[in-house]
Amino acid sequence: MNKLSLGRCLLQHWLDHRNMSQAEFARRTGISPRMVSHYCNGTQKMTVEVLTLSSLILDVPMEKFHEYELL
Repeated sequence: MNKLSLGRCLLQHWLDHRNMSQAEFARRTGISPRMVSHYCNGTQKMTVEVLTLSSLILDVPMEKFHEYELL
């Protein structure tokens, strides 16, 4: 059976695509700018709550916020 591995976070890609800064995203979501930076550089994984909020704010399906690999 194949397993799916969560890859690189694509939050910064979607922020760039929407012409939105990390600071503006932080303001709109209520997430600290420091945590947004951690999500964007991959040092912190996004929770389901953050994924859901990001999806709503950026109008991007939740599954599009990460790259995936089959193991």
